[in-house]
Amino acid sequence: MATRIIAAADGMAEAVERLRAGKLVAFPSETVYGLGANALDAEAVTQIFAAKGRPATNPLIVHVADTIAAQALCADWTPLAAELAAMYWAGAVTLVVKKADAVPDIVTAGGGTVALRVPDHPVALELLTRSGVPVAAPSANRSEGVSPTTAQHVADSLGAFVDDLLILDGGACAVGIESTVVDATGETARVLRPGMVSVVYAPANALDGDTGVARSPGQMARHYAPRTPTYVLTAKLIRKQKRDGDGIIARAVMGAPPAPVEPNVLLLPADPHGYAAALYAALHAIDSSGVARILIEEPPHGGRWDAIRDRLARAVAPRLDT
Repeated sequence: MATRIIAAADGMAEAVERLRAGKLVAFPSETVYGLGANALDAEAVTQIFAAKGRPATNPLIVHVADTIAAQALCADWTPLAAELAAMYWAGAVTLVVKKADAVPDIVTAGGGTVALRVPDHPVALELLTRSGVPVAAPSANRSEGVSPTTAQHVADSLGAFVDDLLILDGGACAVGIESTVVDATGETARVLRPGMVSVVYAPANALDGDTGVARSPGQMARHYAPRTPTYVLTAKLIRKQKRDGDGIIARAVMGAPPAPVEPNVLLLPADPHGYAAALYAALHAIDSSGVARILIEEPPHGGRWDAIRDRLARAVAPRLDT
């Protein structure tokens, strides 16, 4: 069967049965679209890695319907985990906790911890509730590529690599970049991957101290990357280095009138939430437009911009080819 995009309401019953039968389903969350399989079925999870071309050393986030379902996958639900879950779930925060024996090693890259999240999206929550299984789901795209924020992005990225894929269409993702990942195994919250939800934290080691494997996805040096060579530069350097055939992603000026539209120039919102929600869609669009290079105006430092800067740092080429 070919890749199929189906409105979530029309395809939900089939998606539920597919998960129970050990098959893949792509579905929306508030962050990005995920490629899901029953997290307790190691053979089903293997299909995720094959479809994405994902290295086995990169662990997966497991999506659950509620805190009770999360605790069933955890060997030690710490007071910190309980506090963070109460504060941030359902939402774009993933908690790393010690895994229960029921969680297959393929999900955690062989590590002793598992990353858990309750998504804040009606389609994702309905899928989790009706299927009755935890769902391992990284972003629904080929490994290292730009994460998908629409159903069509999923089809464009994975259509040639999965013989039979059902994509539940729930519209564009509201947050637009991946969740904040927090180590909740101890007494202090430690952020392993920044996101659009800010959590007070201490510096963290992204590797498991016992096994030396990654506790969280999103740690690879190259990730979230377009096929086109991509560079993050100051506005001044973009004006200096721009040449014919380049595509540019810049921030709109807060409060300024709309700028004239130029070919291959995309203006994103000036605020971090609007920028994040539009970023991956902009990268998909400009990457498929035939430009020779993508030049991205460097975003500000601090606060929620740090999560955006993290994603852009993993998308850029090693150096500017002038």
